[in-house]
Amino acid sequence: MEKHPAGRRDFLQKMTALGGLPVVTAFGAGCAASNDAARGSMMKTTYNPAAKFELKVSEVEFRRTPGGRLLLARIYQPQGAGPFPSLLDLHGGAWNNKDRFANEPMDRAVAASGVLVVAIDMTLAPEAPYPASVQDASYGIRWLKWKAAGWNGDPANPGVLGSSTGGHIAELLGMRPRDARYNAIPLPAAPNVDATVTYIATRSPISDPYARYQQAEKMKREGMIKNTRTYFNPWETIYEANPQQMLERREAVTLPPLLIMQGALDDNVLPAVQEKFAATYKAAGGDCELHVFEGCEHEWIAKPGPQTDRAHEMVKAFIARNLMGVRRAA
Repeated sequence: MEKHPAGRRDFLQKMTALGGLPVVTAFGAGCAASNDAARGSMMKTTYNPAAKFELKVSEVEFRRTPGGRLLLARIYQPQGAGPFPSLLDLHGGAWNNKDRFANEPMDRAVAASGVLVVAIDMTLAPEAPYPASVQDASYGIRWLKWKAAGWNGDPANPGVLGSSTGGHIAELLGMRPRDARYNAIPLPAAPNVDATVTYIATRSPISDPYARYQQAEKMKREGMIKNTRTYFNPWETIYEANPQQMLERREAVTLPPLLIMQGALDDNVLPAVQEKFAATYKAAGGDCELHVFEGCEHEWIAKPGPQTDRAHEMVKAFIARNLMGVRRAA
């Protein structure tokens, strides 16, 4: 299948122009644009990944889709002095299904170590194609910065956690925090809050959706083929919204520290594709950790066991390192 079809170049140029992308290639530059109020509350509480807290779990209205469906946010709030660092969770589901409950075991494990975790529903592809779910994510991180203090969270330096297609959305959010299309949903109560994130933690992210589509064709997975075409409509957006190809095009992007946890037996997102993305991210100047989990498939983290426990600890350690890096930079 042709990788660069006719007319794609003009389409990409048009979409990039619409995005109003900043010339930012280093993570520090992206962070510098965070709002002053958030910076003022930076890291009042030191995060200890070995800590244990009781949790209060609640749900609130997040927003409504253009079709009127109510999206909810699930709040995992540590019970302690705080304020606690904050994290936005973006669910997977092939862009077409699942909700805020999809990553609950990870959300609970991370929150219990002293992180305010907020998992949101997102618009699904049958309701609206790309970039609707990325707009939800962009609104979500700005909304979390605005709301965090009310849940005893620190609005400064939030991270984002994404699984599978949620990882794809997390990468787009982190790499294009000022894209005008992604920031299309206004937040009138906090108009100056931006969508920058401090770090991105992912499990099996769709870092190259076109390569994943080719794999679905090879494996004759008709459901995945349909899901992909429903989300990337028009089809050319599968190249425009492709983190791997964004880097290969040398697009001006922000590169937050990135964690990728990948199953060695994954035949949905091939480890070789993930290795290529990690290498390209690092070559562009980003900090990317890739960890391959032996004996694990695409959604291993949904099953209790040693490898799932390892993933929980890995995410907590990654958060601790990046928050410590922020403290040192300050």
